[in-house]
Amino acid sequence: MNRRDALERVALILGGTVIGGAAFLQGCKNPSEKAAGFSLTQDQIAFLDEVAETIIPTTSTPGAKAALVGAFMNTMVTDCYKEKDQKVFAGGITEIDNAANHMYGKGFMSITPAQRTSLLNQVNKELKAYNDSKKEDDPNHYFGMMKQLTLLGYFSSEIGATQALRYVAIPGKYEGCVPYKKGDKAWA
Repeated sequence: MNRRDALERVALILGGTVIGGAAFLQGCKNPSEKAAGFSLTQDQIAFLDEVAETIIPTTSTPGAKAALVGAFMNTMVTDCYKEKDQKVFAGGITEIDNAANHMYGKGFMSITPAQRTSLLNQVNKELKAYNDSKKEDDPNHYFGMMKQLTLLGYFSSEIGATQALRYVAIPGKYEGCVPYKKGDKAWA
């Protein structure tokens, strides 16, 4: 199974709840709605790696940065998002960096991991407030897109599927009732 097939299946399993779920099902075929020449720079991709690493840090398993989630986000936003969502997403990078400068006097890439966590927790509160008052025609919030792409990119990567989740490469028979103890990894 290739990565595109896996993403389509994840989108189906989630019921299309991921922003751009329709794009996954259509195979990212929105050429008329893409921004001409949209692409993130290597610095922006590194920035997204650090945001993703703050969301899913390295613990006993590798974090989002090891799974190259920043590059995944770039591909998904470039290939699958509509122009208005691409602009919001790219503007979110600037928003997070400006918030870091305002709170700590330094850019996001220069602050400590604890400060990054604190900052992103604050941005997450803003996301929740935004979603509570969001109208149907309002654009998606940049941090919501970043969080969703972080989770999708990490858990659909080899690292996420084989090290963060339990993984059986070739499953045997179907077992509908498998013993589960608190703290066990979920199945990939």
